Amino acid sequence: MNIRPATVDDLMGMQNANLHNLPENYAIKYYLYHALTWPQISFVAEDHKGRIVGYILAKMDEEASEEPHGHVTSISVLRNYRRLGLANKLMKLSQQAMKTTFQANHVSLHVRKTNRAALSLYKDTLGFEVVQIEEGYYADGEDAYSMRLNMK
Repeated sequence: MNIRPATVDDLMGMQNANLHNLPENYAIKYYLYHALTWPQISFVAEDHKGRIVGYILAKMDEEASEEPHGHVTSISVLRNYRRLGLANKLMKLSQQAMKTTFQANHVSLHVRKTNRAALSLYKDTLGFEVVQIEEGYYADGEDAYSMRLNMK
């Protein structure tokens, strides 16, 4: 397994992993926007044949009203490659890049209230805390936990 910074050439593979695993899907131009604006903080995991099996799509907050912070837009690992620590590694690489490249003091994300595996990763493994519940956050009406990890 190889983990490396995402490039524009990876966007279709990233979108494929998203479409296979998540109900929140994005147009390719959204991936392109992230890749061109913040190329340092999104990563892909690829198998021995170079196929994208996981990714993290991240950005920096665009509101200059507070200290710089990052946001995880989307993270996904194909089912056959789960429980190998890839999501954890992708998260840590992105967080470190946010901190060293952009001096981010924290990272935020949203997660479905029913996504127990992701909640365990974020809270128990990575140390994120729930900041608030955002009712009806997702298109299907499900609530989201807004989570944050301080990196100072």
